Amino acid sequence: MNSAIPSRSARVRQKLSHPVIDSDGHMIEVLPVMFDYLKQVGGPQMADRTWKAFQGGSIGSWYDMTPAQRRYHNVLRPAFWASPAENTRDRATAMLPKLMHERLPEMGIDYAVVYPTIGFLLPDLPDPEIRHAACRAHNLMMADLYRGLGDRLTPAAVIPCFTPGEAIEELDFAITELQLKVPMFANLVKRPIEAVTKHGEELGRYAFWVDTLALDSPYDYDPVWQKCMDLKVPVTAHAIGQGIGLRRSISNYMYNQTGHFADAGHAFAKALFFGGVTNRFRNLNFAFLECGVAWGASLLCDLKERWEKRGPRAIQSLNPERLDTEMLDDLFRRYGGEKLGQAPGQSARRARPEPAIDDFAATGIGSMEDFLDRLVPNFYYGCEADDRMNATAFDTRLLPGGRKLNAIFSSDVGHWDVSDMTGVLGEAHELVEDGLISEEDFESFVFRNPVRLFAGMNPDFFAGTAVAGDVAKLKGSF
Repeated sequence: MNSAIPSRSARVRQKLSHPVIDSDGHMIEVLPVMFDYLKQVGGPQMADRTWKAFQGGSIGSWYDMTPAQRRYHNVLRPAFWASPAENTRDRATAMLPKLMHERLPEMGIDYAVVYPTIGFLLPDLPDPEIRHAACRAHNLMMADLYRGLGDRLTPAAVIPCFTPGEAIEELDFAITELQLKVPMFANLVKRPIEAVTKHGEELGRYAFWVDTLALDSPYDYDPVWQKCMDLKVPVTAHAIGQGIGLRRSISNYMYNQTGHFADAGHAFAKALFFGGVTNRFRNLNFAFLECGVAWGASLLCDLKERWEKRGPRAIQSLNPERLDTEMLDDLFRRYGGEKLGQAPGQSARRARPEPAIDDFAATGIGSMEDFLDRLVPNFYYGCEADDRMNATAFDTRLLPGGRKLNAIFSSDVGHWDVSDMTGVLGEAHELVEDGLISEEDFESFVFRNPVRLFAGMNPDFFAGTAVAGDVAKLKGSF
């Protein structure tokens, strides 16, 4: 790039009166380096064991299978060509933290939180020994690679969540010992269905259910949420939904990929709400990353309608005991004709009592304000620059109570959907240029909301960074 000609994003940044915080950039791991850390943590064989686990374990890699074998095992089509190639400088930028640090002004970004790529997969590894070693090695590597760059970059720590104990252990190590500032949670855990695996443990590969950590889990994850409160860190979730349910094409990666982050966020947000986590931990922030905000607006509206129709008071109108059977019988006789008139209303009667009728009991809701308080102030939505549905976060005509949602700018640099790192901020600003959001909304999107996500948990989060002065001016608003 000719330094005399500012990039599109740099030009946008020059016109702004506030900094730009990227809440979800990405790095690309250099595998030989990562494997060196694996050997340090787990011994000389750990790298080979981890690589085999990546390749599909005993059934092998999708690439090594014939089409018939892929169908036989129902192996989903994995990601391919997922990083910049033709734009080689961008590829190198994602792999070299010092180069990313140098190029942030070119991108119009003042500060960035950087998440992994291969690191996404580590918390899902089923073998607990491999999973623990891989997450620990990755966190050690990130701490080393980003050391000395904290004025503009901070890497996220990989936190496995198969049990609350392992999550707390890695949180303590990564946040307390390594001084990393942001945890990345794997908030969906695949667990075997015992009725199936009792016939063979290997069947758990095919028959599993998904634990959302907050509703119907076999474990109590409240100690994990409390640990986050104690460490003053938000719960940032970056789970992978590919391969779950309907996202399991054996041939088409785009079919598996489209919308999977939103589905993962939707499941987690619902579980946090119905499981009462947002009631018990009212000051804990949660971020659903790389999934947009449109699903969040839809969920908020959906739950509002359901609470109004099936909340503890409203649901009594559906109680079978309130059925006027005399009226029903009379109407069947009068209007049922030959087919229905001789069976007056018996099919509508229900004698079996329900053991529990209040699905909202754990939420602690007593009013519409309570409802909104459980779902709006502490939920943050990672939004990529090219998603026009980001505007829904700021449309108070549609959103219940007129409350805007906490959309946060998430560049996703380093991955295939960013063809030019220097154009991302400019692309995000198109919502303003097209009249879909205001400049004030844009400031919330790229600055105020990210500050509240992180500094709302830890007021010193941005101390010593390039945006510290601007953040200090916001104190009292988070």
